[in-house]
Amino acid sequence: MGVFSSAPKVYKPASEVNLGADSNEFYISPNVKAPRVAGLLVKIFAWVLEAPIIGSIVLYILKRDNLVNKLVSDAEIPEPPLFTAAHTWQDIPEQNVSLTKPDMSPAERVQEAVVCLPARLESVLADPPSPGFRRWTIRDFTSAYISGEITPVMVARRFLAAVKECSGPDLNMALFISCNPQDVIRQAEASTLRYQQGAPLSAMDGVLVAVKDEIDCLPYPTTGGTRWLQRMRPCVQDAAVVAQLRACGAVLAGKTNMHELGAGTSGINPHHGSTRNPYNTGKVAGGSSGGSAAVVCAGLCPVALGADGGGSVRMPAALCGVVGLKPTAGRFSKDGLLPLNWTVGMPGILAATVEDALIAYAAIADQSQPSHLQPELNLPLLKAASSMPTIRLARYAKWFNDCSEDIRSCCYKAVHTLRTRYGWETADVTIPEIEEMRLAHYVTMGSECTASFDKYLKKLSKSEIGWDVRIALSAYGSFGSRAYLNSQRIRNRQMYFHDKIFETFDVIVTPMTGVTAHELQDNAGHTGELDYINGAALVRYSIAGNFLGLPAITVKVGYDREGLPVGLQFIGRPWSEATLLHLAYAMQEACGKNYRKPMVYYDLLNKNKY
Repeated sequence: MGVFSSAPKVYKPASEVNLGADSNEFYISPNVKAPRVAGLLVKIFAWVLEAPIIGSIVLYILKRDNLVNKLVSDAEIPEPPLFTAAHTWQDIPEQNVSLTKPDMSPAERVQEAVVCLPARLESVLADPPSPGFRRWTIRDFTSAYISGEITPVMVARRFLAAVKECSGPDLNMALFISCNPQDVIRQAEASTLRYQQGAPLSAMDGVLVAVKDEIDCLPYPTTGGTRWLQRMRPCVQDAAVVAQLRACGAVLAGKTNMHELGAGTSGINPHHGSTRNPYNTGKVAGGSSGGSAAVVCAGLCPVALGADGGGSVRMPAALCGVVGLKPTAGRFSKDGLLPLNWTVGMPGILAATVEDALIAYAAIADQSQPSHLQPELNLPLLKAASSMPTIRLARYAKWFNDCSEDIRSCCYKAVHTLRTRYGWETADVTIPEIEEMRLAHYVTMGSECTASFDKYLKKLSKSEIGWDVRIALSAYGSFGSRAYLNSQRIRNRQMYFHDKIFETFDVIVTPMTGVTAHELQDNAGHTGELDYINGAALVRYSIAGNFLGLPAITVKVGYDREGLPVGLQFIGRPWSEATLLHLAYAMQEACGKNYRKPMVYYDLLNKNKY
């Protein structure tokens, strides 16, 4: 049945679908039928959708026109539902890795990760190479602290001054929802004392780390980007990933801004301000972990925590030109993470460099499970990336090319560079039903969010919720049991397709987004905006990582004509984070001389802004 027919799709068994480059599977580029609206129009649309009868009719039309009914709700799918994206441990042979011992503490794992890093060539406080600039890494901060040239307290004070400037009327970056200067200084003083005593806890001691306001971190409330959640769900202890960072001596710098309830891709928040992109403050930073991405991009922290339920770490990382890592489902503990979507969301890492992503990854990997359930933790020997001759990359050309011309050009050049520099092979494949997977993920994410927050929303006045999120919640609440079950059947099919591809290939390579950062419109600040066309383009390549629980990483490979960053993504087999970090590091090194400083950037080691 053709995609343009109104009849529900009848799927053939997944085992009969051709995944080769010669497949005749039809690629559906998202044809989102919804105009961009903001301001008064958003309010009117919210009122319409919340109306008892007309709202149901409008929602039905929207789902019909955007193929939700045809491809998901009413479709006939032979596979049984698969309700989680969990993966059993597979002993995947990874090249050039160090296997950590399962009983290591977070601080011991950090030290193990530092050993895996290549030798540092620059002096810590050397001038940045002109005309580019270099980002200070965790090792730079640690070396400066050990040398006594600078202390964690000095850096903390510069950080707080920079946050104050960023939050002022001239920049209005809206990076943080909450930042407690007294708590930041208290942590920095304790770290400074440890260095003076010659006993830092790890290479992360005294290093500033920001935390998305979806993750519990004392002494802050966890708002999820709302004005009300902290009243109904108090934060009583650190999330597991935060506790591990604290055990390494990291200075927890505050709670970063996010799209309200993670229900958007722009980072526009009517309650806490719209996070601006440090490369161009008239552009969005992305969502929903936009605050964390912008904090790292602006040089305020070398590492930040985010959460990724639909590209919410990787997409803003790409828009802001930093590294974004989403691990295999189960690699990081979700204890203390808001349950916005149980089966697709998980913590993730945003970092200035791949080396910093590796150190943070070693710190927060969950090693608390019984030994027979605990997946092995490999750390990549980044000093040996060039000696990995057998990497095979899969590319689905129709999907890869479904992006802006600038992104397509940058990403093709990047893949070509990997082939010419390292000899890594890229071959074409077909990944069927990409748009079907995107819609099934949307149904799953929305249904789980509604179920999770229903107990709170029933007690809440709608006036406390942002207008754009009210619209999202109306759409989420419209999905029935058949839509949810069929979405899980599609998950089963996609798991089969990806497993078959990974029998032959090490990774799937894609652009990270279909467009670069778009304009931050003035009329969206108080109501949010509905921009599903840009939204669909921004999450185009994100879904497999979340819906299938696969690890994925993005790294900057260039810039568009406006000077906005472009990211490339590698999607890996379950538990292959070490391989992904290897590839991202190789890509970072190949593109290393092509760095441009953001419009807003702070140098916390030398005090001056570039």
